[in-house]
Amino acid sequence: MAEKKAPTRDAGVLVVGLGRFGSSLATTLDRLGQDVLAVEKSPDLIAHWSGRLPLVEADASNPTALEQLGARDFAVAVVGVGTSLEASVLITGNLVDLGTPQIWAKAISAEHGRILQRIGAHHVVFPEADAGNRVAHLVSGKLLDYIEVEDGFTIVKMRPPKETQGFTLAQSKVRERYGVTVIGVKSPGIEFVYATPETRISANDLLVCSGHAELLERFAARP
Repeated sequence: MAEKKAPTRDAGVLVVGLGRFGSSLATTLDRLGQDVLAVEKSPDLIAHWSGRLPLVEADASNPTALEQLGARDFAVAVVGVGTSLEASVLITGNLVDLGTPQIWAKAISAEHGRILQRIGAHHVVFPEADAGNRVAHLVSGKLLDYIEVEDGFTIVKMRPPKETQGFTLAQSKVRERYGVTVIGVKSPGIEFVYATPETRISANDLLVCSGHAELLERFAARP
């Protein structure tokens, strides 16, 4: 076992697997000041991250190992193992049996995700698919940023269509016409401001909008 610091277990995050997804998540949580403990069975990865993360070498597919490292005491667990379907399912099932309040699990396919949900994962994430979806929207040139939150609800950063330029939001009636909401506006040299009906849009502004992905795409496609 190699540790950098002792995490506070009652409010911590247990991250299982230090591949690209798990290590990125664990290091970000640690940098943000969250109590995190990483679990990895590969000696090479343990050696790589030793001294940089609070971690323990263990096989989380073994329920006894999870018990011994105190997994029951964590409020949130993230299963970052994705390449081995069997290991992913076993680890998630073990955490379900321990009664972990929130279990986030990585899936590499829709079928994998369905299995994880059926055995009790509270949240299933598809890092590769989500990244591909986001980049596809960005390379189209219409959107400057794209974040799908859940069930199609999306937040985007975009340049304003010409028909909105020079008008207030009340005048252009964006929500009525396109079914999307302008959350805020960033003008050059001016701090971001939350939008109101009186907010006037200029050609150089950036809009932060929310709504269903399809509606946002139609709005962004306007000339």
